[in-house]
Amino acid sequence: MTGAAIRDKSGFPEPVRRDRTGESEVHVNDLDFKAKLAGSVDRLEKWVEAHEYKGYEPFDGLASYLRPLTFHNLFLERLLQQLVRQSPLNLRPLLGVRPQESTKGRGYMAWGYLQRFKATGDQDYRRKAAACLDWLDVHKEPGFSTHSWGNAFDFSSRTGKLPKHAPIIVWTALIGQAYLDAYEIGGESRFLDVARSVCRWILDLPREKTEQGTCLSYVAFLQKSIHNSNMLGASMLARAAKLTGDRTYVDVAREAMIYSCSRQLPDGAWFYGQAEDTRWIDNFHTGYNLDSLKCYIESTGDRSFDDNLRRGFAFFKDHFIEANGRPKYYHNRAYPIDSQCASQAIETLANFSDLDGASLDLAVKTANWTIDHMQDPRGFFYYRQYPFVKARTPMLHWAQATTYRALCLLLNKIG
Repeated sequence: MTGAAIRDKSGFPEPVRRDRTGESEVHVNDLDFKAKLAGSVDRLEKWVEAHEYKGYEPFDGLASYLRPLTFHNLFLERLLQQLVRQSPLNLRPLLGVRPQESTKGRGYMAWGYLQRFKATGDQDYRRKAAACLDWLDVHKEPGFSTHSWGNAFDFSSRTGKLPKHAPIIVWTALIGQAYLDAYEIGGESRFLDVARSVCRWILDLPREKTEQGTCLSYVAFLQKSIHNSNMLGASMLARAAKLTGDRTYVDVAREAMIYSCSRQLPDGAWFYGQAEDTRWIDNFHTGYNLDSLKCYIESTGDRSFDDNLRRGFAFFKDHFIEANGRPKYYHNRAYPIDSQCASQAIETLANFSDLDGASLDLAVKTANWTIDHMQDPRGFFYYRQYPFVKARTPMLHWAQATTYRALCLLLNKIG
């Protein structure tokens, strides 16, 4: 999106209204779109449940029978993993990678079910959410007395290796938020007990202490400073503090926000991390940052980061959503068009609708584009769109569960 921004009374910039593609405009009050959105949610829900919450994930390539041929070499492991991840054809069945259950997927589905329960009052949604959360309680990662969750597969990246079942703060904090939702809706103490356990795990993480704040580590076994994981952990602590009154949570959360907000770029963006090999700017991690900062502010009443929130959201709208609603991956280029970017854009735009009068319309446009271009007639959402081909592999957490949560939230917002 380009051009001068028009600011509404909230101080947030209005999105530029242009559609160069010829696609029809949709708006919040469009009844046809509401019906389309509800139908999309229902089809997606049925697909996930029919597949028993199992599916592929983008980074599951090391579960292949070819893994021994990498000789545990980081470069060769990354090569195999990226071959599986980037191929527009689903190579997993040929390489012995099977659909797996996903803790992240269950967490997001529970979150979505709770949104549907709030909108409809249908007790079946509440039961399904509780079943997912109970499953997660049983399947917390081994080796910790507290609650935390990670991947069901080994993962290798440019920054090192992450073994399966090594919990990470990203998924742990996001799943923890679903437990807080469940507690707020039903008041069942068992859900708050798990949320407290999550917070204890976060407090036990290594931290990078600096003159400008303290960064919570991405993982438990070494210090790894990443902005979205740091801010997600802080938002979980802050929201839990509001419900429990534990001041320690707030103190740690504030230090974490000082760390990341003091390192926000002048234009409002954040690098993924501060290390030289993590200095990129992408859609969904920026969305995590913004949702986390907004949650922190609302939970604590601390208004000292309002300007960071305003500048960050202005950057997000101006750089990650095209005029027709198509979500971009990076701030400076669109491809690959990724389902995670679509779902997070919808969620973040919907979340900010109380601060920005135009963001809900933009969320609707993004959802409409995503349903039209990324949803299969069978109900699931495709993984990615490249310039000349679509990667139609049905992921579980990535694409299905995240999109289900985002669309359910949007459905609630537009009424």
